[in-house]
Amino acid sequence: MSAWVLPDHIADVLPSEARHIEELRRLCLDTARGYGYELVMPPLLEHLESLLSGPASTLDLRTFKLVDQLSGRTLGLRADTTSQVARIDAHLLNRQGVTRLCYCGPVLHTRPNRPYATREPLQFGAEIYGHDGLEADLEILQLALDSLKANGQTDIKVDLGSAQIIHALLADQDLSVQQHELLIESIAKKDSSTLQSLSPILTAPVAKALLQLVDLYGDSTVLNKAEKEFSAWPLIQKAIADLRWLTSHLQVSFGFDLSDMSGYAYYSGTRFSIYAPGVSDALVRGGRYDEVGAVFGRKRPAVGFSFDLKELVSIVPKLPLKAAIRAPWREDASLTGAIARLRAQGEAVVCVLPGHESEVDEFDCDRELLLVADRWIVKPL
Repeated sequence: MSAWVLPDHIADVLPSEARHIEELRRLCLDTARGYGYELVMPPLLEHLESLLSGPASTLDLRTFKLVDQLSGRTLGLRADTTSQVARIDAHLLNRQGVTRLCYCGPVLHTRPNRPYATREPLQFGAEIYGHDGLEADLEILQLALDSLKANGQTDIKVDLGSAQIIHALLADQDLSVQQHELLIESIAKKDSSTLQSLSPILTAPVAKALLQLVDLYGDSTVLNKAEKEFSAWPLIQKAIADLRWLTSHLQVSFGFDLSDMSGYAYYSGTRFSIYAPGVSDALVRGGRYDEVGAVFGRKRPAVGFSFDLKELVSIVPKLPLKAAIRAPWREDASLTGAIARLRAQGEAVVCVLPGHESEVDEFDCDRELLLVADRWIVKPL
């Protein structure tokens, strides 16, 4: 095998795509900054026991592991950034009020999460800590939508659900770990036959409710059905009211899937998935996860979202090439000074090296720097 062949599902990002990704990254970070979110940059690796603490333990099989040559301890390469940001909020910032944080950096997965996906996503995300009201859920959903709109995505759909529903139904059921996992898997697959076979391990009302739950997906009529079917569970009634409140504050196409189990061990309240044309799976996932900081000794309300910029770039039309000025190369102090002044003004100046006058590049050179009457002048091409 050639030494330069990369591992499966790992790829170099070449100039055109890299430029596009960087443009999207800046748009997303600027959008988050406009909402008052502060940028943090957690390390790519840290001690495994910290990286996989609490809800993040579900990422164990997706996390690359290695031994630290300094300490001999096991380190992990992050597969997700949320637990790291929770650690920053809990220990390094330790603020008493609301904290808004955003991030953008690579994560690594031992396996791709779907066919042809990269194992090195570029994860952008935002999180708000310290407020347990729906106002925070609404803000984070608005920011997610505006981040996509800033990148030209308008034909999008939001699927809403709530982790409170399944937590409420299974709260007082006496189940083993294996039985619990099998139930969650069956609900996620909407496998009614398996759920029916598991009815003997559940109380009768819960067994009936779970069979009804797997059919509760679709448009807003789903909420009306859920209110009737789960009238005996006050916590579920509140979860449905929360979903109604969120939809009343946003002008976007909504769908509902009350049996969506993605991130079951992670989310504690409302959760959302955002879909866009050209992407088979959800482009953005987010929601409330109030337990995320508990393992770091500071349980705080938390809600956030994340998505892969590399996936987004595959469906977003490229922005026009940056206009640039073509300049000759020569040992001339006046030319060097003219180029420096133009660059200081924010212009891109591409020097054409001797013998390469006809080569194309990643810039739209619509002007050139010419020597006219002993002065360097910019003229249109």
